[in-house]
Amino acid sequence: MIGGLWNLGSAVKSYIERVRLEHRWARLRELGMHIGKDVLLPSSTKVDVSHCFLISIGDHCGFGEDCLILAHDAQMDEFLDAARVGRVVIHPSSHIGARCVVMPGVEIGPRTIVGSSSVVAKSLPPDSVCVGSPAKVICSLDQYLDKHRARLAAARTFPYEDYDVRSITAERRAELIAAVEQQDAYILNGRSAELRGEGGSARTP
Repeated sequence: MIGGLWNLGSAVKSYIERVRLEHRWARLRELGMHIGKDVLLPSSTKVDVSHCFLISIGDHCGFGEDCLILAHDAQMDEFLDAARVGRVVIHPSSHIGARCVVMPGVEIGPRTIVGSSSVVAKSLPPDSVCVGSPAKVICSLDQYLDKHRARLAAARTFPYEDYDVRSITAERRAELIAAVEQQDAYILNGRSAELRGEGGSARTP
């Protein structure tokens, strides 16, 4: 009985969170912000609402938790009576790690990965992996993917449908914990599940 009520409560909470998120996307679009299709833009990603019409996010982009996207900078306002504004263009298939800050006047990508906690103060080139404060290129996207392909060939792998965090069993959770004691493992086919509408991450229509 209690378990059933808990599951029902969780389902209702998830539904409400999804509705709020969709309302937020719609509101930002109404204010003039371009948000493409299949974008992972969580509620914790803060957007410069006052100037969001200067921000453009292309299709298939993703943002980690607690990112900040700014299109204006008023730090000099007291001294110059002026605030800087600038376009922010995040091109398709770019992915911004958790807690990144994107400053006004920059372009990112396409197909660029920005590591967690980076500060994007200058534009970043296509097909690159960038980290740091300020963010700088550390390798090409191809080099990054080749590294993970090699690791993937030797690592433990687990199918997403059996290890989805929303429904994972205690036994499978313990199996994952044991697997990563020696080295990282990989969850396979999560992106495929998202494209089928079966993934756990809400993405823009």
